[in-house]
Amino acid sequence: MATKAPTAKRMNSVRLDLQRRRSARGVSLESIAEHTKISIRFLKAIEAEDFKQLPGGIFNLNYLRQYAAAAGVEEQKLLDCYRAATNPVAPEAPRKGPQSRGLLRWLGIATTAIR
Repeated sequence: MATKAPTAKRMNSVRLDLQRRRSARGVSLESIAEHTKISIRFLKAIEAEDFKQLPGGIFNLNYLRQYAAAAGVEEQKLLDCYRAATNPVAPEAPRKGPQSRGLLRWLGIATTAIR
């Protein structure tokens, strides 16, 4: 029986089980929402590690830090999980082939014409 090789996504994914950790501390989502003013919808997205549902930008890091403090979760682990989920491994650089040489030649002609 062949086993599946771990995919890049599965290898990079570190599940933190945030809901269980929060519940074990006796903290409700409602109390976190009241304390942080973060909507329940965003708090549920954080616990599900569905970071695409968050508003984006600097708000995400702020929400994660506030959640970690209110839920008693290690902030750095949560931020590392977020970064791993939102910054996947960079794809390989495109190979230089005949098409890129044609583009480079065209760019050379265009810059010569501008001078």
